[in-house]
Amino acid sequence: MAEAYIVAAVRTAGGKRGGRLSGWHPVDLAAKVLDELVDRSGIDPALVEDVIMGCVSQVGEQSTNVARNAVLASKLPESVPGTSIDRQCGSSQQALHFAAQAVMSGTMDVVIAAGVESMSRVPMFTPSALPKKNGMGYYMSPNIRQRYSGVPDFSQFMGAEMIAKKYGLSRDALDEYAYRSHQQAIAATREGLFRDEILPVEVRAADGSAGAEVHAEDEGIRFDATLAGIQGVKLLQEGGVITAANASQICDGATGVMVVSEKALKSMNAKPLARIHHLSVIGHDPVIMLEAPIPATMQALKKAGMQIDDIDLFEVNEAFAPVPLAWLQVTGADPARLNVNGGAIALGHPLGASGTKLMTTLVHALRKRNKRYGLQTMCEGGGMANVTIIERL
Repeated sequence: MAEAYIVAAVRTAGGKRGGRLSGWHPVDLAAKVLDELVDRSGIDPALVEDVIMGCVSQVGEQSTNVARNAVLASKLPESVPGTSIDRQCGSSQQALHFAAQAVMSGTMDVVIAAGVESMSRVPMFTPSALPKKNGMGYYMSPNIRQRYSGVPDFSQFMGAEMIAKKYGLSRDALDEYAYRSHQQAIAATREGLFRDEILPVEVRAADGSAGAEVHAEDEGIRFDATLAGIQGVKLLQEGGVITAANASQICDGATGVMVVSEKALKSMNAKPLARIHHLSVIGHDPVIMLEAPIPATMQALKKAGMQIDDIDLFEVNEAFAPVPLAWLQVTGADPARLNVNGGAIALGHPLGASGTKLMTTLVHALRKRNKRYGLQTMCEGGGMANVTIIERL
């Protein structure tokens, strides 16, 4: 089978809800990432054979095939197609899988995998909440309700509480992990570890006009965070353990990676950043929902013929603090190798953009630390999880 290589990986810095990226139309923000990938790779834009873009809330400004619209807003020629992917929070990680599979199959040589989500302009749950409100029905069909009798909805918030209870994770443990996420992100920012992966963009006003200010630092990091402050945040549910402080932040952002074949590498005379070593995805219990990264990781390692200690760095999306903590508990991974530059609790979780966001951070972290193997996984709505293993080159 042919190999697939990552030659460029970039992201915008995360923007808070109503913050420094909220003036950007998501199509234009995604287009900036596409342009940057072309610039960093040095490739002729006409050689890009497809753009596969993750996006969860595909409605309003993110509707009507956001990937193709991003192509049309970029400097890529009209000949470049685009398609949009929804695997919930793993949407752009799945976009990366599809891009790599196209290259590994030998049918394509240059594919961009990307993701975008403006949670300021297209609020979370809009695709399901608006139709339900307007009498157009709901995704929970009669057959689903029969199969999962007594479950009124598949809730990520309830799933997080269920995982915390199942794995004996206390509120204190979750808050301490959240504090660690901020401290790691603060250190990475101050040491300039994100500099190579972040694409600075101008801050735009509500009408889309550009100002002189530049957005180049993740806006969600609380540089003054204290453990006591995190512990003081109120619970989302009485008797529970989840708070806004130990869950991921709502975030705006766009991210992407360029995947190419060996043939393209030679024609570009480019040095790859990493090689795709393994790709897989599983389905799991949609009720507890967020537990899927655990069996997904174990299955991926088995298929790849690897042990957990063979992996140098891990990126496990911090949708809620119980997710990476339960994952650590079961896999036995070294906590010092996990989310070394902080995670979504500090940096934000721009839903459909998070897959290639985590991959971008993983690729650059492996290079800066001179490490070899990295593994990325994330929980996904509906009880699924992708796993990607890469080798730094």
